[in-house]
Amino acid sequence: MQVALQTLMGGLTLGALYALVALGFSLVYRTMGLVNFAHGQVVMVGAFTASTFYMTANLPFPLAVAIAVVITALLGLVIERVLRPLEGRDFDLMLIGTIGFGIVLEALAVIIWGATGRAVPTPIDAAPLDVAGIKIRTYSIVVLVVAALATLALVTFLHRTKMGTAMQAVAMDPDAATSVGIHVGRSNAIAFAIGAGLAAIAGSLAGPLLYVNASLGGTLGIKGFAAAILGGFGNIQGAIVGGLLIGILDAFAAGEFEGYSELVVFVVFTMLIMIRPTGIFGERTVNRA
Repeated sequence: MQVALQTLMGGLTLGALYALVALGFSLVYRTMGLVNFAHGQVVMVGAFTASTFYMTANLPFPLAVAIAVVITALLGLVIERVLRPLEGRDFDLMLIGTIGFGIVLEALAVIIWGATGRAVPTPIDAAPLDVAGIKIRTYSIVVLVVAALATLALVTFLHRTKMGTAMQAVAMDPDAATSVGIHVGRSNAIAFAIGAGLAAIAGSLAGPLLYVNASLGGTLGIKGFAAAILGGFGNIQGAIVGGLLIGILDAFAAGEFEGYSELVVFVVFTMLIMIRPTGIFGERTVNRA
């Protein structure tokens, strides 16, 4: 029983990272109706950037994460600005454009940081907490708290601020939003920037847990994408639930099937999607909204 609870805790930690990645996918999809296939590589850039400022510049880990968020948010703005002329004209070219951005980012990461990658030391050198016989890493608690605060901040922004409300309006009907004076392009840019910022948080937090290299974006990106689909693509609540479910499934599969864990995770994921194609919180008809 203790082993199962220990594995569950590890799964929730991974799930929090997947949920942050899934939130970025969902936010861009809700506002722009676009799947940003470069999102995983933005996660990787965030991980490398935070680790550079933390390990090379010797900045405190929270400050390194904050700098990574700012840099990737700017990167998100660049991606949106390049794609903006294609908005509403050539959707396929926009998708290809995001894939191209992902390839470019991965190549740049190899040039800048090298192909071997790096191991990031944990910023919290404290003994694991003992809760009813279950050893819980202090850093795992930090990951869960930061992910929860980031999610709360996003939900508050979307529902309690004027800009967030405008983004919701754009998600529901961009033409109607434009007719009442809402700048759709600016709304999309903010969605890309926030999504990239969330990706940076996920990548930064993943650094001390996973090996940081150029392929990290593929690993976290595909799990985050699966989490977004499982929860219901474009649904904020679904992204959180989907992320946690994929994380728990990932942890238990790694414990039981070791080298075949990835295969088990995606077989189970495929079966779940076959049962409910729109995801847990998805609507029967999936539209830009």
